[in-house]
Amino acid sequence: MGFVFAAPETLVAVASDVVGIGAGIGAANAAAAGQTVGVLAAGADEVSAAVAAVFGAYAQQYQLLSARAAEFHEQFAQALRGGGFSYAAAEAANAQQVLLGVINGPTQAVLGRQLIGNGANGGPGQPGGPGGLLFGNGGAGGAGLAGQVGGSGGNAGLWGSGGAGGTGGSGAAGGAGGAGGWLYGNGGSGGVGGVGVAGVNGGMGGSGGLGGNAGLVGDGGAGGMGGTGAAGANAVNPTPGPAAQPGVSPPDATGGSPQTGVNGGNGANGTLLTPTGGAGGDGASANTNQYDASDIGSATGGNGGNGGTSIAGGAGAPGGNGGDATVAAGAPNSNDISLIQTIAGNGGNGSNGVAPGSSGGAGGNGGNADIEASFNTVFIEGILTASGSGGNGGNGVDSPFSGGAGSAGGAGGGGGAGGLLFGNGGAGGGGGTGGTGGLGAAGGAGGVGGNAGAMTTDVDQLVVGVDQTAGTGGDGGDGGSALGVGGAGGAGGVGGNGGAASPLFGNGGAGGNAGVGGAGGAGGAGGIGGSGGAGGDNTGTLVVEAGG
Repeated sequence: MGFVFAAPETLVAVASDVVGIGAGIGAANAAAAGQTVGVLAAGADEVSAAVAAVFGAYAQQYQLLSARAAEFHEQFAQALRGGGFSYAAAEAANAQQVLLGVINGPTQAVLGRQLIGNGANGGPGQPGGPGGLLFGNGGAGGAGLAGQVGGSGGNAGLWGSGGAGGTGGSGAAGGAGGAGGWLYGNGGSGGVGGVGVAGVNGGMGGSGGLGGNAGLVGDGGAGGMGGTGAAGANAVNPTPGPAAQPGVSPPDATGGSPQTGVNGGNGANGTLLTPTGGAGGDGASANTNQYDASDIGSATGGNGGNGGTSIAGGAGAPGGNGGDATVAAGAPNSNDISLIQTIAGNGGNGSNGVAPGSSGGAGGNGGNADIEASFNTVFIEGILTASGSGGNGGNGVDSPFSGGAGSAGGAGGGGGAGGLLFGNGGAGGGGGTGGTGGLGAAGGAGGVGGNAGAMTTDVDQLVVGVDQTAGTGGDGGDGGSALGVGGAGGAGGVGGNGGAASPLFGNGGAGGNAGVGGAGGAGGAGGIGGSGGAGGDNTGTLVVEAGG
């Protein structure tokens, strides 16, 4: 790409010439306006009037074009003037940079510091650069990384203000403000202390940085505000230990009448290695699919096993589900069937929790009682059916654990001193806010009660007598209480001292306000009691009629 060279003074002169040309054209148009705007007709006939109208229209178009040309000319002249001024400003700035480079070069080489100019801002946790020896402000200190003190602000030279201190990293102090100029300038403000975190400086907020001192004339810098203290830890209940072996769930019983399912085994009790009891085994289902007319069509499901007893460190164990009872096939052709009965198994009970804040075991669900098939008979002498009841849920355990206390806020930084001849001391930084207290642990939830099983009876024969018993839902366990309290809020940080005034003229800086104490934590929530299981109902179609 080629370079473009411009002479700003030439551009400005050309713009002035262009403005003069525009003024001359405008004067000529104004002089000719009277003769060109309206053209009189040569006679009173129609031809003369038409000729005058044509030339009058041309005159009006000429005036419109002249106005647009004048507007364009003005815009062009403004662009030339603006371009010339912009080039002139750019050259002046470049000359200033070159001039500063010439001035600062020797002092930078000999003293390692520029003569005129502001100091550079510091990187993370690094101090700001110093201002020029003759004139310039100090650079701002960089914010600290986690656990790192903020960088201090750069000092001014003869004339200028000190740089601000950087914010402290997590739990670390803020950086100190830089000193004001030796002759004139204010001290830099101290950096804000870092927010407290667990494991660093006891969770306390970092202290605010000190304000920078003024030189001969100037005010001291304000101290930095202390950091907020870390919040207290929320209380946590211990994790219950692993469960012991579950109870055995026997296989289902299927075949001719009668069929009886085996009860599920109880869960194993807790041990030192497996403190939570084992889950209860499910009861076996009974499925009767064939029987003689003189027999009773009978199916009885097994009961679910109870959850094993837990020991210290264990939660409640769930109970097993009750087995279903189903009569699903009819007898051979016969005038009657003496009786059909389906008795479903009950759910096992859940055991109580033992570990603090642990939940109780859920109760097992009751088994379903079903009569599903058609029978090649005229009527049925009787139906006896009962669905299984749900097991009771175990109780939850109280929790004694309280929330942790919040940490204290950091102290505010002291204000910088005023100038030796004249100046006010800097204000002290405010103390940091104390950390919020932690929450107490919740009590253990009660185990949910098991649901009762359903009954389904679907036959189309005449039935002499019917006895249907719906199972009941299990009771839910009691929830544990939250005995622990919320943690105390942390103390607010101490306010920083105000800076000293000038010995001759000035006022001392105001002391910083103490930080606000942290809010106390809320107590833990009590455990929710277990919901009771749903009760059973019966469904199906029954035609009940006396038989002989």
